[in-house]
Amino acid sequence: MWIQREIQLSPKKRGFHLITDEILRKLPELSQVSVGIAHIFIQHTSASLTINENADPTVRQDFESFFNRAVPEDEPYYKHIYEGSDDLPSHIKSSLLGSSVTVPVTEGRLNMGTWQGIYLCEHRNHGGPRSLVVTIQGEV
Repeated sequence: MWIQREIQLSPKKRGFHLITDEILRKLPELSQVSVGIAHIFIQHTSASLTINENADPTVRQDFESFFNRAVPEDEPYYKHIYEGSDDLPSHIKSSLLGSSVTVPVTEGRLNMGTWQGIYLCEHRNHGGPRSLVVTIQGEV
């Protein structure tokens, strides 16, 4: 069985946001899958996805601090600055973190660890709504 759905996420401020529950609310078909894989892909070049700590919000704050230091804005050697000082840094951060995650599906649920959640990594100051394509392959 294959399921593919496009999901629109609500706009988020710049930072790292848990979106696991938002995704699950929009995937009722997941409950039918006994064993499979969910591939989640973001259709943007200035935001990314990753899986990490889902309990302590300071982890997400520390991620934002780290990436802002590792990839600062307003570097004089940046040429791609048409959409503001966060433009090129958002593309670099997105490439470092990646545009997709893959999660096993077991008995109708995402089979992640107790302390794991899916993050939307919003690298723009005003990114707006973000679109995901979720593809599920599995057995019913």
